[in-house]
Amino acid sequence: MTTQVIVLNGGSSSGKSGIARCLQAVLPDPWLAFGVDALIEAMPGSGAGIEFAADGGVHVGPEFMVLEAAWAKGIAATAHAGARVIIDDVFLGGAATQERWRGVLDGLDVLWVGVRCAAEVAAGRELARGDRVRGMAEKQAEAVHQGVVYDVEVDTARAESLECARTIAHRIVTGHPAERE
Repeated sequence: MTTQVIVLNGGSSSGKSGIARCLQAVLPDPWLAFGVDALIEAMPGSGAGIEFAADGGVHVGPEFMVLEAAWAKGIAATAHAGARVIIDDVFLGGAATQERWRGVLDGLDVLWVGVRCAAEVAAGRELARGDRVRGMAEKQAEAVHQGVVYDVEVDTARAESLECARTIAHRIVTGHPAERE
């Protein structure tokens, strides 16, 4: 097993965090999980450069981009120091976000995972959670995948987090796609 970093990309409420927790349980070595939600929670209440619109849109400014870049470099440094890392992110910029991650993760063996979920399923989860702006899941369901290239894709509308994690783990342990991919 040579993979050092797993990057999970999917829209809000797509199931990335649940998959990350399941990956930590099923992978043979210890893995650290870092999620974009924790980054957002760590930011100051105002002036952080991220705005959640009433319609579910998310707008980021230069202040957020500076903090996000520092966060990403810190995660990459952790992986370069020898820890195996799972990154749970929402590629608001699609392919451009993936390219930023490729830059900071350069030199590491990375498995890129698309976490798909039908917009209506994600919207139902968003509503049930009650901690998200309504409309965010629907707006992000497909937009975050535009132009992004993956090694593995899973669909949480069709499979539970544990099954998705096992599909990803199979790829990491064997280097080959699982039968159901």
